[in-house]
Amino acid sequence: MLRSSASSAPPASPASPASPASPASLATATSRTARPLGFREFLLLVAAMQVCQAIAIDAMLPALPTIARALNVTDPNRAQWVVMAYMAGIGFGQLLWGMLSDRFGRRRILLIGLALYAVGAFLSSLTTDFSTLLMWRFVDGLAAASTVVARSVIRDLYSGHQMARVMSLTFIVFLMSPVLAPSLGQLLLLVAPWRFLFVLFGTFGTLVWLWVLLRLPETLHAEHRRDLGRKQLQRAAMLVLGNRISLGYTLAIAFMMGCLFAYLGMVQQIFGQVFHRPTLMPTMFALCALSMGAASYLNSRYVARLGMVAISQAGVLLLVLVTLAQVLLATFGHEGMATFVALQAATLACVGLTVGNFGALAMEPMGAVAGIAASLQGFISTLGAALLGVVIGYGFHGSVLPLALGSAACGIAGLLFVLLAEKGRLFRPQRRPVAMAVAGE
Repeated sequence: MLRSSASSAPPASPASPASPASPASLATATSRTARPLGFREFLLLVAAMQVCQAIAIDAMLPALPTIARALNVTDPNRAQWVVMAYMAGIGFGQLLWGMLSDRFGRRRILLIGLALYAVGAFLSSLTTDFSTLLMWRFVDGLAAASTVVARSVIRDLYSGHQMARVMSLTFIVFLMSPVLAPSLGQLLLLVAPWRFLFVLFGTFGTLVWLWVLLRLPETLHAEHRRDLGRKQLQRAAMLVLGNRISLGYTLAIAFMMGCLFAYLGMVQQIFGQVFHRPTLMPTMFALCALSMGAASYLNSRYVARLGMVAISQAGVLLLVLVTLAQVLLATFGHEGMATFVALQAATLACVGLTVGNFGALAMEPMGAVAGIAASLQGFISTLGAALLGVVIGYGFHGSVLPLALGSAACGIAGLLFVLLAEKGRLFRPQRRPVAMAVAGE
């Protein structure tokens, strides 16, 4: 499957944003003394950079009650801040790193960001109070946001359906983290203090830093780098925020991810306080994550045939229906653990069908400012999703109803922004011309 995806893309310059690339374009930028970076290794490396973000969330989930007790946190809902502070850091960080990568190149910025990520994780392991932990978690998220540059690397090399397919394939590898990380975190807590989780994050970040240092070539040619002058930044921001397609799909991502972030913040409390089965959380969490991975895999197989628009819009419509069904069950007290897991798995599958495609659709008109676009879009979507997660999570009161209501509201809002992007029409049969989108359509 990876072989066919690589071979279907004709050779092109890595700096050409309008045409897809092949493994040959990666190889030409690799050091002459090194083995060329192949397509499969490229997918795994990009996914590993994204896993740096995810593992610092998912492996942490079983430890949230332990951390709250150790640091004298009396309100159990405040334990969610360990996750949300990290998310907020990611949101703010994405505003910075992509723009810097447009000026100084992708590889250099990735190396700086990954180094800061490892340092922030190691410093988090030394904290003695909750406020300091939240500060370092924010800093760690700020550094982890440098992995948004991976989207710019993909955009440097691919476009259109190929770009959506590559994003989906890396998303599948990325989703191994929520499948395995909670169980890993729970096992580590059995043999070591919770502080060792942060040591684990720092060690993983160091390994990925070495991988990038030794294997990733620069994908942005010097002649395509941009100055960071005020006028250039204003022009790029106006293009990103003034483009209906870019802004509409970016806000739709924020609400789709809002469902996910609220679930991440509340899942440990739901299994502990609602179902009274906290030890089952990693297993049930993995099942839900697998549904998202399966959806992303199906998307990668059929996106070229059915189109990004059709698949993602079907996904958001299905998410609205599933979450409304969960609201009804929770309202009338008929939602048990089995129905919760089934409906939550369906919700996350819909997220898997939408986010990657929405991201590709939002980036499609942004080829001329890919780095800045990735920064602004990532800032808006991630920070927005983190705020939504905090608002929904603070409504937890021993029931799954707040999560169901919040997810349904996010789904409806996401659908409205898709309608905004598409001028009120869904399932357009034609593919949008990139030139028209860049012109402001």
